[in-house]
Amino acid sequence: MPFVTVHNEKFFYADAGTTGAPVVFIHGAGSNHLIWGQQLRAVGAIARAYAIDLPGHGKSEGAGRDTIDAYRDVVLGFLDAFGLERAVLVGHSMGGAIVQAFALAYPARVAGIALVGTGARLRVLPAILDGVFTDFDTTARVVTENCFGAHPDPVLLAKSEEQFRACPARVTFGDYSACNGFDILARIAEIRAPTLAICGTHDKMTPVKYSEFLVSKIAGARLAVIQDAGHYVMIEKPIETNRALVEFLQNEIQ
Repeated sequence: MPFVTVHNEKFFYADAGTTGAPVVFIHGAGSNHLIWGQQLRAVGAIARAYAIDLPGHGKSEGAGRDTIDAYRDVVLGFLDAFGLERAVLVGHSMGGAIVQAFALAYPARVAGIALVGTGARLRVLPAILDGVFTDFDTTARVVTENCFGAHPDPVLLAKSEEQFRACPARVTFGDYSACNGFDILARIAEIRAPTLAICGTHDKMTPVKYSEFLVSKIAGARLAVIQDAGHYVMIEKPIETNRALVEFLQNEIQ
């Protein structure tokens, strides 16, 4: 299994493709690289695609972080470890916050960004923050149910809840704390990289208006709204999500 050492921690990653621009997929809070399975295969046909497990998540070693900037610098270490001078970064939810923070801090390292189900500010309900420690089972169920659209596939729903439960509660709490402290509303217009925002019409966690705001502030940004999908748009509607990503990469990334 592929691992890379960053800051004395071993991080797991999955990869696909051998030619083209490097594309790095970053998962959200309490998640892991598996959410990108469909996208890794599709993008791997035209690019060198990587999907990483952030520290403390999935198969990666180390402790989770509790700020977006700390995760941002983990991603920087990952790019450095592979000698990737510039890459397209694709982030979901918390991963999208990490991508935005990275684009602001290290613009020369970014060839483009895709922001999936995310926003320039990510407040977390106190009930979710508290519930991670006080009632993890209920919180896992409620969060997962709210990540899907109106008519979720029971199999996908069950798999997603299982993945949520697999992440240690302390790591998930740190993730949500990181999200809760993230706010770049005043700086989002400073991003200059080619940008694609993707969001599902039924996203209850980061509604479409969040993506519309991103596109209104980032010069030249494009918006792909996926019908009948929730927060896990890449899982519920992989064909539509893949189409938007591949088109973006082919048309916008040099």
